[in-house]
Amino acid sequence: MKHLVILGGSDGTISSFRAARRLGLGTICIDIRADAPGVREADEFLHLSTRDVEAVTTALRGRDDVAGVLAPGSDINLPSLVEVAERLGLPRGLSAPALRASVDKAYFREVCQRLGMDGPAYVSGTIDEILRDTVRPAFPVIVKPVDSGSSRGITICTGPQELGDAVRAASDVSPSATVIVEELVTGRDLCGEAFLQDGQVALLGLSDRVVAAPQVVAIGHHMAPRDEPLTREVTRQIELVCADVGYTDGPLNIDLFVTGEGVVLIEMGARIGGNGMGEALGLMYGVDTVAAAVLLAIGERPELSPRWTRHAAVRMLRSDTKGTLVALNGLRDALALPGVDDVLVTALPGEPVMPYTECRAKLGYVLASATSADELTEVLATVDDLVQVSVDAG
Repeated sequence: MKHLVILGGSDGTISSFRAARRLGLGTICIDIRADAPGVREADEFLHLSTRDVEAVTTALRGRDDVAGVLAPGSDINLPSLVEVAERLGLPRGLSAPALRASVDKAYFREVCQRLGMDGPAYVSGTIDEILRDTVRPAFPVIVKPVDSGSSRGITICTGPQELGDAVRAASDVSPSATVIVEELVTGRDLCGEAFLQDGQVALLGLSDRVVAAPQVVAIGHHMAPRDEPLTREVTRQIELVCADVGYTDGPLNIDLFVTGEGVVLIEMGARIGGNGMGEALGLMYGVDTVAAAVLLAIGERPELSPRWTRHAAVRMLRSDTKGTLVALNGLRDALALPGVDDVLVTALPGEPVMPYTECRAKLGYVLASATSADELTEVLATVDDLVQVSVDAG
């Protein structure tokens, strides 16, 4: 049996393990955490850091059953994916510029500026460089690590007195201790999930991010067909950026705003979106998009022809309190609802849970689809009534 290596065992990898299984592939999970959710899904587990490329390639070298390597759900493991694939002679799929645009938010801004696209003013650097630089974007600003995910280290600052703490918080979760400070873009906040084939956008799903203020982390996404001018403009910009960085085939996750002046791309990741976004794109078009990414990883060309266009949604399962998970009640009833396509659980009873202030604190997510927005809203409201999170706060 051929095997797919999946770098990381976070909740964003679970759908890829299951897609590989549907395709008749064995799976090998590599993670430093033996208790990561994806480990339970894998056929084999290598207890290694995904960043230790030497150890990973040593463990895999000589195996003739390894067909490909994948790093879904997060940008963090993309550099290791490229290097491991090169060392083992496996399909890579990512050019150096596409990799950099995915893991360096400041470089992505450079690409957009070079292409003449609208975007926020920004500065990037270390803590000292940011704080001593007198030329900064006008407040309010958003402060982020240039190379971290899961909504970690993000702060909105309304004035300079807040900047120091925000920059330090972002630097603390940045592997390179590098921060980007951007002018705050306002407008319609959308997430994009796309799949490219031969340099063109074959599938595109734009979703409204559902948040619970004052947090910026999404508690859900509603993906829906959009008007033709918006779809055309987002497609145009995506194809321009991807052509510039040499990314022609594969999944793409992107954040964007629709403002009074037009579309503003914020950041991209050349991989399957986490938090159920990759699966939602598939539900929207009737295409197994996660399986398509797996096929590309083993050097095969997927079929991406849409079967339909529907509304799709992701709703996070989450706790409001810190403690120990006792139970997630009502999941079976929720899964039996017409319109609920899957319920993916990432936390088990007895495991510690945290309040949902960043994506990695979720307990799982519900995937749903329907022919209309109203029908989908009804499905999600019923899910909210059925699913109850029980936590022992100690």
